[in-house]
Amino acid sequence: MIFVINTSGNALEFVLDDKYKYIEVEKQSLSLAQEAEKFLRENNANWSDLTAIGVVVGPGSFTGIRLGIAYAKGLGMGLNIPVIPVNAFELYLEASPDAFVAIDSGRGDFFVAANGLEPCTMTIDEVETKQMQWVRTVGHKPFDLKLALSIITRKIETTAKEPVIPLYLRPSYAENK
Repeated sequence: MIFVINTSGNALEFVLDDKYKYIEVEKQSLSLAQEAEKFLRENNANWSDLTAIGVVVGPGSFTGIRLGIAYAKGLGMGLNIPVIPVNAFELYLEASPDAFVAIDSGRGDFFVAANGLEPCTMTIDEVETKQMQWVRTVGHKPFDLKLALSIITRKIETTAKEPVIPLYLRPSYAENK
């Protein structure tokens, strides 16, 4: 069984096989472990049933992403199973491989990527021009976290192991200062 964790937004999201749960919480850091265990119990699964853990590595909330990665790595280490990174762009492109992904950063610009375009940030003017090179634009609605299962399965089958690190597309405040 593959367990997928997403803490890149304001809520918690989990996937286990065909089961999905979205949980609004006040503080992810206080709720993540308890809600993950509760989700497994609700689906008659145990930690020992897991064969891999997927975690959304960004873009998104700086603190949320780091929390999810740390939790997933801790579980993976304790259970001796692989932890596989998945980014939001991969999730959108899994559903629409021919799309231009533009995710509003909340800071007046967009996180963007597409097949043939590495993840980066763009202004609205740049997005309006660049998106014309693809058939459609996605990113204005939430991605389907269940799509992570097929991505993770493909990644497990490859021999190259991808590092589980946050996907940051701009320097932190500390780096800017």
